[in-house]
Amino acid sequence: MADKEEIEIEDDFVAEDEDDVAEAPVEVAKTNLTKRRIIDNLLEERRLQKQLNDFDFDI
Repeated sequence: MADKEEIEIEDDFVAEDEDDVAEAPVEVAKTNLTKRRIIDNLLEERRLQKQLNDFDFDI
């Protein structure tokens, strides 16, 4: 029974490590998504600004 108890303790430690690893990619994904949205917004703003500059207001 002592062997089984040690195995259970080791399993608990593995489970805690898996939880820690699972949290890190979520934070990275959120950061990457935020960066992507910022880049998309800047590109959209640049595109709209170009359209404004190219627009012929004499119509």
